[in-house]
Amino acid sequence: MDLQLDLGPKLGRVSALLAHPPDAWLLYILAHGAGAGMRHDSLESISGALALRGVATLRFQFPYMEKGSRRPDPPDVAEAAVRAAVRRAGELAPELPLIAGGKSFGARMTSGAAAKSLPGVLGLSFLGFPLHPPGRPGTSRADHLDDIELPLLFLQGTRDVFAQLDLITSVCRRLGPRATLHLLEGADHSFGLPKRSGRPPSAVREELADTLVEWARSVIAGKDR
Repeated sequence: MDLQLDLGPKLGRVSALLAHPPDAWLLYILAHGAGAGMRHDSLESISGALALRGVATLRFQFPYMEKGSRRPDPPDVAEAAVRAAVRRAGELAPELPLIAGGKSFGARMTSGAAAKSLPGVLGLSFLGFPLHPPGRPGTSRADHLDDIELPLLFLQGTRDVFAQLDLITSVCRRLGPRATLHLLEGADHSFGLPKRSGRPPSAVREELADTLVEWARSVIAGKDR
């Protein structure tokens, strides 16, 4: 279902896309990465895999992508888009629990919004959290995660040049039990696999979907205790 999100008089409207399987038990607000919009093949395939598991997804464009610009929005603008998407998700499917997150840039902007406040969201799931730029290892991009009290799922490839393995592991250890780190062996930042792995691209997609579903069910169960 094609939709529009109203970001207010200054930012206007952006496109959104709801995939709502008939057996939905969860709605995942899924933000796109910096270089590709909500209809990118990777998000389409992940959304499809989740739909087969009863997970609805709400994807949306950040304002810069809606305008056709290559320069990502500043955090305050991107976080406003995340908040608008979460509000709209609650209106579209008030009966469904909500989690939020996204791919790379979308993951970081969602976490930034949650560090301030993201009412109605039970947890955050990151598809390749961009801990640092390639070749410039560091953890300062994760400092704001200390302000988030929600459960956090990090889905990271072991060859991700945006998240050196020892650093993302240390960040999750620092965050304690609310952080779950799931490593996808051999996957890069886009969850691509080298040909020598012998695994089809669909293997990573299925692993991502299965892991997210298992984690989300545990989050919901914990809330209901």
